[in-house]
Formats: sequence, C-alpha cells, structure tokens
Amino acid sequence: MVLDYRNPQTLMGTEDQRAWVEIDLDALRRNVRQILSILQPGTALMAVVKADAYGHGMIPMARTVLEAGAQRLAVATSQEGIALREAGIAAPILVLGAIHRRDEIEAIADFQLEPTLCTAAQALTMAEVLADLGQSLPVHLNIDTGMSRLGTPWQEALAMVQWVQRLPRLELASVYSHFATADDPDPQFMNCQHQRFQTMVAELRSHQIHPPSLHIANSAALLSDPNFHYDWVRAGLAIYGLYPAPHLAGRIPLEPVMTVRARITQVKQIPAGTGVSYGHRYVSDRPITLAVVSIGYADGIPRLLSQKMAVLLRGQTAAQIGAITMDQLMIDVSGFPDVEPGEVVTLLGQDGKRHITAEAWANLMDTISWEILCGFKQRLPRVYRDGES
Repeated sequence: MVLDYRNPQTLMGTEDQRAWVEIDLDALRRNVRQILSILQPGTALMAVVKADAYGHGMIPMARTVLEAGAQRLAVATSQEGIALREAGIAAPILVLGAIHRRDEIEAIADFQLEPTLCTAAQALTMAEVLADLGQSLPVHLNIDTGMSRLGTPWQEALAMVQWVQRLPRLELASVYSHFATADDPDPQFMNCQHQRFQTMVAELRSHQIHPPSLHIANSAALLSDPNFHYDWVRAGLAIYGLYPAPHLAGRIPLEPVMTVRARITQVKQIPAGTGVSYGHRYVSDRPITLAVVSIGYADGIPRLLSQKMAVLLRGQTAAQIGAITMDQLMIDVSGFPDVEPGEVVTLLGQDGKRHITAEAWANLMDTISWEILCGFKQRLPRVYRDGES
C-alpha cells in the first residue's frame, strides 16, 4: 500500500493534526515475511521492539510482527516488557539490558519476562531473589565476543554457563552475542567475532553443555550471511523497512514503515534581502514565496538539518530555508502556484514518485538511521494504516 495524502481515506484521523507519523502495518508485515523467507531451516525470528519499536509504537508493532510470523520479542528494559504484558501480549520477551535490583527482578518474575545475565554476581542475585519468590525463570547469557559492552568475556563463557547451571531457579534458555561491525562492508572483525562465538560453543559442547538456543545475528548480520542465523535472529531495523548499510540494500525487498507529515500553516511573500528564522542564516537573494510548516525540532526534526534538507509538496521537492525552530520550519514554495495553509508536506516517506528516507537524513548529519527513527517525539500522534483490517 502506498500512502497518498491526497486520498481522503489515508487522511482519516489526521484532519485536525498539525503534524503526525503514519505507520504502514501492511509494509511491516511484508518486511517480516521477506526476512522469514531467507532464514535457514530451523531459524526463527525475534523481533526487536525496544525504544518504542524504534519510534513506530511498541504495542501495535509487537502485535503485528507476531501476527506476521515472528515468534519472540526483544526489549531493552523491564518496563518495556511489562508494558507489552499489560497490553495482553503473551509471546516470550527477552530483556536485553542488564538487571540488578531486587524490585526489578521481582517484576520480571511477576510478568514472566526472560532476563539477560552478564556477570556471575548478577546471576547469583537473580537466583537468590527467585528462590525467595519460589519461582524459576528462563535466562539468557550475553557473551561479549568483541562488542565490549554488556556480557561475559567469551574466554570465560564456559565458567559462566557452569555457574548458572549450578544455581537454583535459573533455567538456561539461550547463549547469545552481538556483532559490533555487522554493517561494515569489511567483514574481517565480524568474522573474528563469529569465530570466537563458534569456539565458545565448541568448548561448551566439549563439556556436554548444549544450550537450548544460540543467536548472534542482528539485521545486518542476518542479511550478510546465513551462517549467522543459528536458532534465532534478532531483527530490528530491517523489520521497519530500512537497510543497515548501503552494501546490504536490495538483499531482500524492504519497505519503510514510517512516514512523517505536517501541514502548512502560513504562506507569505518576502522580498529579496529578507532574513528568515533565528540568526538570519538564510537571507533571500530574490523575492520568494515562503511557507511555514508546523513541525520542528521538539517533534524530532533535527536542527542540524537546517538548510540541508528538503520536503515533498505535491509530489515535488521544496527546499527548507532558515534555522529549524522548536515547533516550525520554513520552506521555499516559489515554484508551486497557489499554495495554501492546510496543505500537507511530507518530511519522511513517499509522495508520488519521490521519497525521502531516514538514511538520507542520517547521511546529511553523519549519523545513523536508527537515531532518526527514534527521534520522533510522542507529541506527534501515530496514525496506523492497515489494509488487512
């Protein structure tokens, strides 16, 4: 489904909105199915819905990806997992972040979330709290093979697994790791990490330890090499329709799920020599028609994009001019006849045959598309388009 702002049906729910985020659930389903189509036999999909599903809305995204064939979910915090449970989602939920506090462990047990263990001390605390509660939990061990973030060093993985197996109330569910450079065209360090992971697994098996599940692949890795698929893949960015790196584009067809739109609130003529917005970074070199668009950096439009970005209006590009402000930005609409307040501008997404991507914004800012997607604030309502409902 291509969203068309000129079709009244696609604007239902936005009539009174100054700006909004549109989420295409059909595109999300197709992305999930494309990922499933390339997985190795026996490999299942764990959908990463942390950070409000990368700004798309965690609960609707979680429900939709599970309907489309994902079997598990992953979040960063226990609070995210609890929100999913309170929404009635029963699928297994892995909490990727480290958990230490007793009250948080109690909450995880109460809501039947599956925690990550990174250290022996953390495992002991988890076991003690669960023993007091009279409960057991599946736990997942994060092994650091080169990310140098959370996790037990890969050289100590055997001792950590043996320690967890000796502790009561802890049921080993998986052993996993995370690639640091899977989006790099040079696979050298990714392959090094994979070799470390394989060495660790071989050592476990030599001691008759067979973890129920193994997983290491994020979106970039699952697109790079089927040897990384193991029992689960943890897909985040790809399910939302973006490629983790240019060299991975086109491996499977993906469709961006998010579109960002806003309305024009005022149109004015300004003469040559007129400064626009704070600091007068832009001074018109000719008479122009200026339109004010009701969205700004408080909504998630990065101020660093000032005078670098363009928007789509009537299927054509219009340059953004002057500094982006907290709630507004200005565009040059001199080439568009009879522009009026209320017209819809597309900031990210497709209008007609043209489209603007989060990758394009990220390139202009020397950042990554993940940051762009996560930046859209909650004061922008999410409008969900669902052709299957």
